[in-house]
Amino acid sequence: MDDGEPAAGAADDADQEPEPPADPEQVLANYRWRLDPTSLRDVVDDPEELRTVRDRLTDKLAGALDNRSRARLLSLRAVASRVLGDLDDALADGRMALTYAEATGELRRAALAQARLAHVLRWRGEFAEADRLFAEANSAELPDRLRAALHEHSARCCYDQGRLIEACHHFERALDLRGEGDAELLARVRIGLDAIATRAEAGGFGPYPRGWDEILERDRSPVPARDGGQGLWGYADPEGDMVVPARYAEAQPFRDGLAWVRGPQTDRWSLIDLTGETLIGPTYLAARPFSDGLAWVVRDESGWLAVDTAGEVVVPPGFADVRPFRKGVAVVRREGWGAVDRTGRIVVPTRYHGFHTALADGRYVDGFTDEGLAVIDLAGRKGVVDRTGMVIVAPAHPVLLIHPVAFLATNGGGRWGALDRRGEPLIDPVYRNPDEVVAEIEALLADTTPML
Repeated sequence: MDDGEPAAGAADDADQEPEPPADPEQVLANYRWRLDPTSLRDVVDDPEELRTVRDRLTDKLAGALDNRSRARLLSLRAVASRVLGDLDDALADGRMALTYAEATGELRRAALAQARLAHVLRWRGEFAEADRLFAEANSAELPDRLRAALHEHSARCCYDQGRLIEACHHFERALDLRGEGDAELLARVRIGLDAIATRAEAGGFGPYPRGWDEILERDRSPVPARDGGQGLWGYADPEGDMVVPARYAEAQPFRDGLAWVRGPQTDRWSLIDLTGETLIGPTYLAARPFSDGLAWVVRDESGWLAVDTAGEVVVPPGFADVRPFRKGVAVVRREGWGAVDRTGRIVVPTRYHGFHTALADGRYVDGFTDEGLAVIDLAGRKGVVDRTGMVIVAPAHPVLLIHPVAFLATNGGGRWGALDRRGEPLIDPVYRNPDEVVAEIEALLADTTPML
């Protein structure tokens, strides 16, 4: 254009604001990768478009200051870099994203970051760490659609390793979780099973599937075993050979490499290590296994106290009943039920009549869930607290269940509805049973696809 008068119509064009570029997170959320039928890897048709998305994620990241945003954007950028083949950049972003995600303390956010990092590691051929991260991420407390995606990607990782039976098991589990309601998952699993059939025909199905302990690289500790001759207890290794002699009247399982035992000549419990060496002599009238590096014990009539692995008192005595520490918090009972942290500080006041957490899938958790939520009971009315002591749902409901993305609750008339994770009404209490509410929640989430 020259410095003269604008051409006809140009003024009108100048008055129109250019459309802002699409949000890169929304673009990725709606992205549909093609699955290569041989490698079972994602394929992108237009790499330049994906590079543009990655650049916009970088721009957005520059203004992200909180842990949640940085975890989300870094892990999404890792997804883009992985598909583009920039695996070093993807690895760096994936590890940093996991650090930020774990700092939030949010189960779903950490699981997504673990899965996206595991996917990068799979493409790099670092299978042991990838398998471990996929397994750690797959908590039963996550939404079924995310758990199905984790099993699907675990299957692909096993496929790369030639562990074809194990891959089939993961595909089967994904279908159990989401098969009937997810046509895209069905299509991808069919591609995966066809690839497995082709590879198995050429080279067999590979090694027998591993257990969780092997995948998670957990040591298989000796287990209590009785000597039939003397009637005393020792410990045997996985092959059944006694590795700690049978010399105890009672023996608890090993936790954190330590076990409480009681000799036949005393009513006090001692602590031993994996070799059978005594670390703490006969001291406690009662003892419970270690968890999170702490164990509850009773020394005298003053009640339960918590000690560390050296026997040092960490939480002073004074509790009538206790539950194991879990992610830094333990449920305790004094005048009522509450919770303490690892320093003994009361984080949930001991004023509740119950602390028993029911999940929407029918399971129960004795205390806090992995996500840090618990159902409390006050005079027969249920509510929800988190591990910091914040009351998320006031105790006002006859029945309350924790769902992966909501709380299912009944009203005074026995009808079921749902609250969101802030405790605000989500679904009116008009349903006859919780299954109908879960179906309604699934409908609300119908457009959500986990981006791994």
